[in-house]
Amino acid sequence: MKFEIMRDRLLDGLSDVMKAISQKVAIPILTGIKIEANEKGITMTGSDSDITICTFIPAEENGEQIIHVFEKGSIVLQAKVFSEIVRKLPTNDVTIEVASGLQTQITSGKSDFHLIGSDAEDYPILPEVKDEYSFSMPSDLMKSIIRETVFAVSQQETRPILTGVHWESKDGGLSCIATDSHRLARRLTVPENMPEIPFSVVIPGKSLQELNKILPDNTEIVNIVIADQQILFKTRNVLFYSRLLEGNYPDTSRLIPAEYKTSLIVNGRLLLQAIDRASLLAREERNNIVRFSTNEGKGIEISSNSPEVGKVEELVETIEVSGEELKISFSAKYMMDALKAIDGQDIAVHFTGAMRPFILKSVEDDSILQLILPVRTY
Repeated sequence: MKFEIMRDRLLDGLSDVMKAISQKVAIPILTGIKIEANEKGITMTGSDSDITICTFIPAEENGEQIIHVFEKGSIVLQAKVFSEIVRKLPTNDVTIEVASGLQTQITSGKSDFHLIGSDAEDYPILPEVKDEYSFSMPSDLMKSIIRETVFAVSQQETRPILTGVHWESKDGGLSCIATDSHRLARRLTVPENMPEIPFSVVIPGKSLQELNKILPDNTEIVNIVIADQQILFKTRNVLFYSRLLEGNYPDTSRLIPAEYKTSLIVNGRLLLQAIDRASLLAREERNNIVRFSTNEGKGIEISSNSPEVGKVEELVETIEVSGEELKISFSAKYMMDALKAIDGQDIAVHFTGAMRPFILKSVEDDSILQLILPVRTY
């Protein structure tokens, strides 16, 4: 194998593939990156068994020659060492050549590195994914869905299924739900060409966070293919495979209240800033608790009290308040995460009592719902 490539393009591809590389893998060859070259360009693959990322760099793009392939072939190189070498090469022209055996030469300017590679035949083959369940959506919508849900997955491995986001086809649309049993985030959307056969899968939160870093901030189409134990996200030059979590996701529909005793509409950004300030004093406490009470039609009072530090009270104007008076306490972090997901619009908050879950929605858009369980302090 021998090819010449622009260093900046090689680095772009490497930065994506490196997101799948882990030093803690059961199969030693997975600490390496598989590189394959042919007349169309080069493909790099990285995997940690849970996530596999393939990135393709075309030989030519928009009439510009990016890669000259002199001899096709494949090799596996130690990921960490290879990416460090490429990052520090002196010029933008890089030549990579595999000589006799698995000796690999990397040349740039006056720098000349020799690495011992591994046989690409020993690298695990990619999962087979049939297009039985496939649909697509723009990349920026996909990134929004991830941002609005993934923060609510559980960080505890005691219930592994809750460390993922539940994607389910519902009424011709897609429902994405994450919960750690103290809060819940739900996003509804209607992607194009939804499969007619219903599906229900749980995607690891970690996989979605890595996917979010790779996806472009534009309307490029992402094709999603669901297979037996895998899901594949395809963009123009990147394939992102993730294993799916096994088990049944709990039925969360019962958690979402249908009627409310107290409702209010408030500017999301003002509320977020007030809770952020109140949490400055709550942070010392283990649970970071903030108190919240409606104030006879004048607005809502946000307060926090830490015996060793001090206390804070702040009145936040509301656009509208209706229903019973209410005092409730909750985690400042959970509330701030929820408000950030809805992102600064006017927000409707619906309560069903001091110890019942409450929900937050955008006034303009019903597709995002956040639910939080309160904390008993009063």
